Amino acid sequence: MDLKLKPFDFAQAAAKAGMADVARRVEAKTRAEAAGATGGVDKPSFQSAMSGALASISQSQATSAAMQREVQFDNPTVSLEQTMIAMQKAQLGFQSAVQVRNKLVQAYTDIMNMQV
Repeated sequence: MDLKLKPFDFAQAAAKAGMADVARRVEAKTRAEAAGATGGVDKPSFQSAMSGALASISQSQATSAAMQREVQFDNPTVSLEQTMIAMQKAQLGFQSAVQVRNKLVQAYTDIMNMQV
C-alpha cells in the first residue's frame, strides 16, 4: 500500500476554521522565514550547541553576581528570594556543564584506549 502524505498547511486550516487573522499571521511568518532562509543557513552542530549552552551559563552567573551585589547594597527592587533562585540556577548550570565535560573526557579516554 502506497501512502503519500501532503504537508499540513496550518494557514489554510485556520482560514477554513474561520480564523482569518490567525491565517494571515501564519502566512506572514512563513514568508518571513522563507525570505530569511534564502541566505546561508548554518547547520546545527555540537560546537554551536555547546558554545550556546556555555554562553547561557555565563550569562546566568553574571546575572546572579549582579543580583548578589544589589542585595548587598540594599537595593529595594531586588529581593533575596529572586537572588537565591538566580544563584541556584547558575549553580545547576555550572554543575551540568562540569558533568558534560567529565563525560566528554571519559569518552575521549575510552576511545583512545581502544585496541585498533
